[in-house]
Amino acid sequence: MNIPVFLSAILCAALLTPGVAPARQPSDAATNSAPGSATYAASNSRSGSASDAASDVAADAASGSASDATSGGPARPGDVESLKQQMLQIQDGLRQLRTEHQREVSALKAQVARLHETVADLQKTGACRPSPAAGAHAATAATQPPVAAQAPFPTTDDSVVAAPAPFPTTDDSVAAAQAPFPTTDDSVVAAPASSRATAAPPATSLPTTDSSASAAPATSIGSRLAQPITLAGGGKSFLNISFDGQFSAAASTEKHLDALEVGDHDPQQRGFNARNIELALDGAVDPYFEGFANIVFKLDNDAETSVELEEAFMQTTTLPWNLQAKGGQFFAPLGRVNAQHPHTWDFVDTPLVSGRLLGPDGLRGLGLQVSWLAPLPWYSQLSLAIQNGNGAAAFSFRNRGDGGTFYGRPTMDRSLEGVQDLVFVPRFENSFDLTPTQTLLVGTSGAFGPNDTGAGARTEIYAADVFYKWKSAHSEGGWPFVKWQTEALLRRFEAGRGEGDAFPADEAFDDWGAYSQVVWGFSKGWTAGLRGDYLHMEKSSFTDDPERQSRWRTSPNVTWFPTEFSKFRLQYNHDFVESDRFTGSSDADSVFLQFEFTLGAHGAHKF
Repeated sequence: MNIPVFLSAILCAALLTPGVAPARQPSDAATNSAPGSATYAASNSRSGSASDAASDVAADAASGSASDATSGGPARPGDVESLKQQMLQIQDGLRQLRTEHQREVSALKAQVARLHETVADLQKTGACRPSPAAGAHAATAATQPPVAAQAPFPTTDDSVVAAPAPFPTTDDSVAAAQAPFPTTDDSVVAAPASSRATAAPPATSLPTTDSSASAAPATSIGSRLAQPITLAGGGKSFLNISFDGQFSAAASTEKHLDALEVGDHDPQQRGFNARNIELALDGAVDPYFEGFANIVFKLDNDAETSVELEEAFMQTTTLPWNLQAKGGQFFAPLGRVNAQHPHTWDFVDTPLVSGRLLGPDGLRGLGLQVSWLAPLPWYSQLSLAIQNGNGAAAFSFRNRGDGGTFYGRPTMDRSLEGVQDLVFVPRFENSFDLTPTQTLLVGTSGAFGPNDTGAGARTEIYAADVFYKWKSAHSEGGWPFVKWQTEALLRRFEAGRGEGDAFPADEAFDDWGAYSQVVWGFSKGWTAGLRGDYLHMEKSSFTDDPERQSRWRTSPNVTWFPTEFSKFRLQYNHDFVESDRFTGSSDADSVFLQFEFTLGAHGAHKF
């Protein structure tokens, strides 16, 4: 039955009845509703069309039969004319309803056609292909006896799916985070779905800067492998665990590749290398703090495994006046690349200036850092880190060196006796959105503290960095884009006479260097990069340390990201080492193939 027409018929009958019947009590003729009367037509309108019933009523009213049957007198001409006008209005309304109905049907048909096209596209790309595990689960379920369905709770939202928590907990912040895969879009955030296609309640916001702690459902085997490994307990705490494996194959004209490469995470030998296997943990400790930890496993050239606690620190989330503090073991905020983990690098190896002036492991250590975000229209942050500054991870400071020798000088054990023996690292950085698609970040920083080559020997490091990024306004998954990064460092190193003034003279070295790199994301999942390095080491009049040779390097590469959880990188290096008073010049050519995978959700890194 056509519902709009039926409702119109009822409206017609309601409008006609008061106009025909008199205000007084109806007569027996009206009560009996004789055939041909208005009441009879209205009462029988359900079994016929509304328009036919309305036409019969108008005809009877015009001839006076309806009025005669109800009131015993002829109808007035004005009443008949009024009825005709009402009928015309009703017919116009019916035509409008029919037109609107046809439009709605056409729109629904078009929407269904678009949905069919979307499903067909997803089937072509394999996004809708069921996983083997899902097929096995369905086959198993088909052989099981039916289970009585639980009565749904009162709701009209057919998207609501009730699902029990995966384990007993009262923590409403528990949510597994993972982007659906395959995809290379680093902006994708996701929320987990169980293997039974149920949905967990949405997580509440936590005081954390980890933007990876959001999530979206995935049910295939590949997606489940890529989901964050999340442990949760009561209260507001959670813990994300990720595992990153980075490997490389190397070929070089230099036999001793470990002498050519300057970073501890760089390839160290011809053949295969595993220099950075990282276990990362992060999460909210409570409403006031969040914690981070990075544990790195490495295989040396003799296939012996070493483990280092790269970072482990606690950071505040609720300090007033735009302040933030962190304490523990962490990278110093010196320059740009120093605080970045190897899996975020755009190249296989460390820039020359960073490896030689800050050390193979970068500048990091135990300490405290305080940052203040200035209340300005753009991003502006001032920070100060204070660290112990001792050991191999404080290369240019209180570092005894290999076998108690540093730059050819016997070192002394300078224990921490006061504030003057700490390393201070200030940094000031600003970021500007030049346009909606262009961002510029500039920073200046420094590091100041003692070194172990003499009782009063000190080291000063100054750094400046620039980072620019353009991303298309019509980008897909972050592509295309262009990134340009440049960093320069100057180190003034006071080299003392060592333990017991064993070395013949003091020296002061003004060493400096810079690198500049461009990375072009030319197609989704593909980038091409080019980096140039130069390092100037002031010549010593007394030592022949090969680490004090000036040099330069050129490095082109190409990288493919099948998804955000894996990558392959091919890079070529040409190194030229300048001669000094004791050692001649040399050059070398190297090729690296790097491959990397990530399990779980890794915390977002600073821009």
